[in-house]
Amino acid sequence: MAKHRPSIEGLGWFAIIRLGLVQAALGAIVVLTTSTLNRVMIVELGLAAVIPGLLVGLHYGIQITRPVWGHKSDTGRSRTLWIIGGLALLACAGTGAAATTLLFEQSFLAGIIAAVLAYLLIGIGIGASGTSLLALIAMKTAVERRAAAATITWMLMITGIIVTSIVVGSQLDPYSHERLIAITAATGLVAFVVGLVGVAGMESRPTVETSRSRAASTSFRDSLKDVLEDREARLFTVFIFLSMLAFATQDLILEPYAGLLFGMTPGETTSLSGTQHAGVLLGMIMVGLSGALFGKRYQDLPRHFITSGCFGSAVALAALALSAQAAPNWPLQINIFLLGTANGAFAVAAIGTMMILAGRGRTSNYGMRMGIWGAAQAVAFGLGGVLGTVALDLGRWLTAKDAHAFAAVFSIESGLFLISALVATRLGRPSKQYPETMPDTAFIPGE
Repeated sequence: MAKHRPSIEGLGWFAIIRLGLVQAALGAIVVLTTSTLNRVMIVELGLAAVIPGLLVGLHYGIQITRPVWGHKSDTGRSRTLWIIGGLALLACAGTGAAATTLLFEQSFLAGIIAAVLAYLLIGIGIGASGTSLLALIAMKTAVERRAAAATITWMLMITGIIVTSIVVGSQLDPYSHERLIAITAATGLVAFVVGLVGVAGMESRPTVETSRSRAASTSFRDSLKDVLEDREARLFTVFIFLSMLAFATQDLILEPYAGLLFGMTPGETTSLSGTQHAGVLLGMIMVGLSGALFGKRYQDLPRHFITSGCFGSAVALAALALSAQAAPNWPLQINIFLLGTANGAFAVAAIGTMMILAGRGRTSNYGMRMGIWGAAQAVAFGLGGVLGTVALDLGRWLTAKDAHAFAAVFSIESGLFLISALVATRLGRPSKQYPETMPDTAFIPGE
C-alpha cells in the first residue's frame, strides 16, 4: 500500500471538482454547436455536409493562437478573467450560431456570413477559457494529484456533455429553429453560472511548484523554444494531432449518418451523442481504477492505456464501416457506446500525461505547453471535420450511395487510429532531458 504524506500542498479534491465544473460548462455549450447544429444544417436545412464541416473547422482553426493566449496567461496577473471572459463569449456566440438557422432559411449569403462570425467567436471563447483553465489546474495542483485532477476534470466535462445531450434531446422534438435557439441560449446561461461558481477564488490559492525553482518566461520565443526542445513534448504533440484527427473525422458525420441511414430524428441523434459520451465516461473510469490497482506495479501502464484505447477505437470504427452495409439492422447504440469507451480510455491516459508534462519545462510555462497541445488538438479537429465532410460529399457524389460513402470515411478513420497507436508505443520512454516523463504515479487517483 502506498504511503501517504500527512498533507499535500495545492488544491484539495473539492476545489479540483469545482474547476472541473468549468470544463463541464465548456463541453455543454460546444456539444450543441458541433453535433446538434451540424445535423440540423445537413438534414433539416439541406446544406452540403462540407458547409458545417468548414464552419466547425474554422472555429478550430482560429485556436491555433492558443499558445499566444497561454503565454499571456503565464505572464499576466489573472487567468480567471480569461476563463470567465472566454466562457461568456462562447455562450453568446453559441446562441448566435443557432440563430443562423433562421437566416439560412431567408438568405444563404446572410446565413453564411453570420455563421462564419459566430464560429470564429466560438473558437476564440474556447481557446481563451480552456487554455487558461488547464494551466490553472496544473499550476495549483500538487504533482501527486495532477493526473487524478485531469481524470476528474474530463469526467465532469463528459458528464456535462451527456447531461446536455439527454436534456436537449428530450426537449428538441418537435423540432423548430426557434426551439433550438431558445434551448441553446438557456444552456449558455446555465453554463456561465456554473463556470462562475467553479472558478471563484481559485486563483488566490497558493501555487504549487516542482522541486526546481523556475521563473516564468517573459519571452514568447524562449517559452516556445523550451517546449520544442523537449523530445517527449514534441512526440506528445504529434500523438495529440494524429489521435484527434482520427477522432474528429467521425465527430461531424456520426449524427447525419444515424439520421440518413437509420432514420433517427434530431432528438434521437442528439441522444446518440450522449450514448457515445457515456461510453467515454466508462472508459475513463476503467483507466482510473486500473491505474489505482496496478499503476505502481506496471510502469508502462499509461502507454498501454493510450495504445490499447487507440486500437480499440480503430476496431469500433471498422465495425461502423460494416454497419453502413447492414443499416438499419445493426446494433448502432452498442457500437457507438464501445467506440466511446475506447475513446475515453486513450483520452484520459493522454490527459494525465499532459498534466504531468505541463510542469516539466525549464521555465514555468504551463500556459504555453497547454496552448501548444491545445493548438495541435484544435488544428486536428478542424482539419478532421473538413476532411470528414469533404470525403463524405465526394463519396456520395462518386458512388451515389450514402452507405458506401460513410463506410469509406469510417475506414479511413480506423486507419488513422492504428497509426496513432503506433506513435503511442514510443511515449513514456526515458529521455536524457526528462528521465521521468511519465512516472508510475501518473494515473493513481488517490496518491
